Amino acid sequence: MLQGLRRGLIAGVDAFLTPRQRELPPDELSQYRVLVVTALGMSVLNLLFWVSLKYSSIHESRSVAVVALVATASYVLVLVLVRTLHSFRVPALLVCVFLTSAFLGVTLISDDLRVPSHATAMLIPLLAVYLLGWRLGFVFTAIACLGVGLFHQLYHSGFGSKWPLFANVDAWATNSSTVVALLIGWSLFWLHSTSREQAHSALKRAMETLRESEGQLSSLIESTDDFVMSLDTEGRRVAANQPVLRLISQLTGGELPPGAPLFPPVPRPPWGALLVLFKQALTGQRGRTEVEFLLEGRSRTLETTASPVLSKEGRVVGVTFFARDISERKEAEARLAELHRNLLDVSRHAGMAEVATGVLHNVGNTLNSVNVSVGVVGERLRGSRVLGLARASELLKAHLPSLVTFLTEDERGRQLPSYVIAVSEQLVQEREALMAEVQALTESVEHMKSVVSMQQENARFMGVMEQVQVARLLDDALKLNAFSFEKQGILVRREYAEVPPVLVDRHKLLQILFNLLSNARHALQESGRQDKKLTLRVGRSMAGEQLRIEVTDNGIGISPESMPRLFSQGFTTKKDGHGFGLHTSALAAAEMGGALTCTSPGPGQGATFLLELPRAPEPE
Repeated sequence: MLQGLRRGLIAGVDAFLTPRQRELPPDELSQYRVLVVTALGMSVLNLLFWVSLKYSSIHESRSVAVVALVATASYVLVLVLVRTLHSFRVPALLVCVFLTSAFLGVTLISDDLRVPSHATAMLIPLLAVYLLGWRLGFVFTAIACLGVGLFHQLYHSGFGSKWPLFANVDAWATNSSTVVALLIGWSLFWLHSTSREQAHSALKRAMETLRESEGQLSSLIESTDDFVMSLDTEGRRVAANQPVLRLISQLTGGELPPGAPLFPPVPRPPWGALLVLFKQALTGQRGRTEVEFLLEGRSRTLETTASPVLSKEGRVVGVTFFARDISERKEAEARLAELHRNLLDVSRHAGMAEVATGVLHNVGNTLNSVNVSVGVVGERLRGSRVLGLARASELLKAHLPSLVTFLTEDERGRQLPSYVIAVSEQLVQEREALMAEVQALTESVEHMKSVVSMQQENARFMGVMEQVQVARLLDDALKLNAFSFEKQGILVRREYAEVPPVLVDRHKLLQILFNLLSNARHALQESGRQDKKLTLRVGRSMAGEQLRIEVTDNGIGISPESMPRLFSQGFTTKKDGHGFGLHTSALAAAEMGGALTCTSPGPGQGATFLLELPRAPEPE
């Protein structure tokens, strides 16, 4: 009820103001309202005073009534000037002049010595200080004090001609009290006005600072291509920059004015994901997600963060959304992933080809030995004494009826036994030589069978994770290079510790080991050293959580400038290299949860490649 009465009173007062005046800042609007209320109130008060004088016995009632009517007309003039003038100062000054003049006029005209102490006197310093400031307020207060404290008694005593100036001590005391009250009133109003001005000045500075900060913040928000929006706790728009407004317009086909709700009644993409973030932020938790949706036939992805806005008491009073369009980054990541998969396929095929080349190389070298052995066997068979033995046998068959006579009397017969003995001894030697070559052929064929069988076994498990004995697989990789190591005079030293199996892709691990051994062989071959050494170590890391495979050679080494690029795609120091081996080996090691690294003291001092792999989980 009181609120309704207050609103009605304010509406009635504002009816005397122009529309421009009603849109003024609160402080200036309050001054206009006080000015209107003062003019209306004093007009009503003067009219009532004028009506009461008709029934009064005061001798000077006619003169006082004239003053009341003139004062009423003056306040009506003030109301007219308030609406017509653009300056507030003039009507405010007139109100103070009319009020002070009417008060002093009544005190001088009326014979009632109590009139100067009327409560109306306190309106003079109050209105003068509020409407005109403390300086002009003091001027009007001083005029009122002189009129009440000095001229009132001087005028009514006829300046001492009617009665002595200080004969009426009570009147002087009353007037002096009124003067003191007026001065006290001015002081209080001045202090209040000063405090109000200081508070207003501080508020104005704070508002200017706030507007400046808002301007800077608005400029900062508008200068970014990211999406920034602030909502209240009901999900209504508080602030938003142009990028987010354009996006909302594209998604909804309409605008989002301030105060309008962001979320539709039935959330659909992307509003559903944003609503989940919004509700999470209302609980005081910061949330982040990637919101995906279709816009103009194209997939869009926004990396969105919702942060709660907290009051001083720690209460959530709003939510701020920050979003960034990462659609191009997502597309680039998808293309990169596809390229990575293609690269892995290419590198795997290259690794398979390299392993197959190693198999063919070893089989080819073994076939060379087979060819040599076959040639030796053929040569020995062509030069064999078996044909001579056959001719001796034919000669014996021809002389069977007279065999004794042939062996004792015929010259050829007498030489035949010694010839048979010599041929027999020769055939025994030939047999031993042929047996040795056949043994070599058997060993060569067995070697080829083991190489091919090992390759088939390892290729069969490509892409399958299984528990692998590292030492055994390392020996298989050595078999692929065994002939080359032996031919080049490379001394291979094995230092295998007892280690548990690892859970890896057998083919990937074999490809890595083959590449490391092949690189070591090339490094040793190019070094030209006589004491070529290759050391293979298998052991555990210090923490025991990983298995370590070290391949160390004393070959050409690696220069410091080449070390950072050693595992880069396409980088190679070999004349006929393609730059896939170490790069794909490092990728394969990472895919198996391990790492491939290298150290080298420098050129000519060899290198050590370290492959670390996670241990297989212990059986439960």
